[in-house]
Amino acid sequence: MDVWFWVWAGLAAVLIVGEMFTAGFFLLPFGIGAAAAAGVNFAGMSMGWQWAAFLAVSAVLLLSLRRFADRVTHEPPQKVGVDRLIGKVGVVTEAVEPSDGAGRVRIEREEWRADTSADEVLAVGARVVVERVEGTHLVVKPAPSTAEAKE
Repeated sequence: MDVWFWVWAGLAAVLIVGEMFTAGFFLLPFGIGAAAAAGVNFAGMSMGWQWAAFLAVSAVLLLSLRRFADRVTHEPPQKVGVDRLIGKVGVVTEAVEPSDGAGRVRIEREEWRADTSADEVLAVGARVVVERVEGTHLVVKPAPSTAEAKE
């Protein structure tokens, strides 16, 4: 075993241990690639083969693990909590004035305090769409009319 075996083995150990302290499966493929290069060195192959093994194994595992990580950590298909209200249409039950936060809207069967991002007062009975949630109130904007939605 020459010095490069210990370089590859040390690099593999550092990268694999480093993966334990990070998230996202980024260091692990390179750690396994370095371990493969150490194995190629142990088999007595040249430095070119060692680098080829390191790069090939690292690239294949990086692509595979990134797809796996993206699939596992994707956003859930159904929103929970107040995030489920974003994009929902509701009706104003108390006039909503810009930057006032004193208006109220009904979304499905729930009534919420509301503010508007529009520069106009939203009158009682107006249809609105929830843009986002800020603290304990919703930020809404006027819902497009059915005529506008068809165009």
